[in-house]
Amino acid sequence: MAFPLITRQLALSLQKNVWLGASGCRYVSKTATKTQVEFDYNGPSMKTSVPGPRSQELTKQLGDIQNVGAVNFFCNYEESRGNYLVDVDGNRMLDLYTQISSIPIGYNHPALLKLMTNPNNLSTFVNRPALGILPPENFPDKLTESLLSVAPSGMTRVQTMACGSCSNENAFKSMFIWYKNKERGHSTPSDEDLRTSVINQAPGCPDLSILSFMGSFHGRTMGCLATTHSKAIHKLDVPTFDWPIAPFPRLQYPLEEFSRENAQEESRCLEEVEDLIVKWRQKGKPVAGIVVEPIQAEGGDNHASPDFFRSLRNICRKHGCAFHVDEVQTGGGTTGKFWAHEHWGVDDPADIVSFSKKLLTGGYFQKDELQPDKAYRIFNTWMGDPAKNLFLAEVLNVIRRENLLEEVTRSGKALLNGLYELQAQYSGILSRARGQGTFCAIDICDDETRNRILLKTRDKGVILGGCGDRSIRFRPALIFKEYHAHIFLNIFNDVLAQLK
Repeated sequence: MAFPLITRQLALSLQKNVWLGASGCRYVSKTATKTQVEFDYNGPSMKTSVPGPRSQELTKQLGDIQNVGAVNFFCNYEESRGNYLVDVDGNRMLDLYTQISSIPIGYNHPALLKLMTNPNNLSTFVNRPALGILPPENFPDKLTESLLSVAPSGMTRVQTMACGSCSNENAFKSMFIWYKNKERGHSTPSDEDLRTSVINQAPGCPDLSILSFMGSFHGRTMGCLATTHSKAIHKLDVPTFDWPIAPFPRLQYPLEEFSRENAQEESRCLEEVEDLIVKWRQKGKPVAGIVVEPIQAEGGDNHASPDFFRSLRNICRKHGCAFHVDEVQTGGGTTGKFWAHEHWGVDDPADIVSFSKKLLTGGYFQKDELQPDKAYRIFNTWMGDPAKNLFLAEVLNVIRRENLLEEVTRSGKALLNGLYELQAQYSGILSRARGQGTFCAIDICDDETRNRILLKTRDKGVILGGCGDRSIRFRPALIFKEYHAHIFLNIFNDVLAQLK
């Protein structure tokens, strides 16, 4: 099936100028240079409202098997390409949400399809090993070629996992193991440690904690849920741990007009972090680590300054806590740098950096001292997937060859400037436009209006996502260009004009 798809896509000659210059296409900012994405479509094309009849039929069918409350519509992934997602009713939509920010270089990229046809890769695709015990011969080389080639500053160790939640869950375990070894002064547990651990009792199961922030999202597994504080539905009815929760700065925009107020807000939050560390130590539940997102994504695209994160790093050093930076959604280039923490300008950004989504595989980088020294302490059956490392290595080649981080910076500037213009034009509806690279967001006046805008924009051929109480987040692929931003901005303007 891959061969005809490659042929169709490589032969495709698109005429984006025709669509961009069509009647009714209005620009809210300057026309961008229309550089071709050879395997892209030339614009949205809508045949039905979304979900269409076929999607509704399939939703009913799947509903007899599992819960479908979150299903938006069904997709035709074979016909999707580039920045465009096609649904089963033939609707072609410009995708600025990309499977919750997890598509790095668009749908059906020719480089990835070509990779699938290479007979040397067949064994990797067909055989999925239990990596912890029986890794393939080329696994060290493939890790070096892919993940280690983009390792955060000061890190040479990486542990692969399957998804973001299990990456964070095992990163937490690594922090706890490190903390206890540091406390003992060695890594050999006592007989009492061993005996009590299997019955969930101290000292084998110590009463340690992880400090997290209000508005954060780190996953839906048990340990991760204890550090997730974005929406009640994620946590409802699930037992959790008594771990400290610090306030995350709530910045005022535009930033340049509120520099003093924002500095005071960040100082307040940092003071609370230190107070909580002391309080939990006094409670007998010392903080082994702090986990934070460079930009709180699910919680509402909440930003903080580089100074805030540098101070947080120093607090961890002061109190002997590990510092875990969760780059599951921000990693992979979407902020204009490969890692969002690179914007902080520090050489020693973290002890652990977790990733997933745009890196196609899950996992975490860690400092040497956080590497567990015994087998099976960090373990599951698959511990990732070598096939995903193959794809990632090729994605990284495309990013470098096509200078996609520079592209993200250009298209992100066009997107954010357009949002600023629309915010000024529709001040009763829009506020707090913000972002780094294409990792952008804007607030809507209320949740009901936000949801109406998402649906109306989708029916006009653009897929967006919500986050927080009333924000819209933008998460396009790295191949998203300036002219794609203009296509979106014009459609968004049309939707807002109908609401005004």
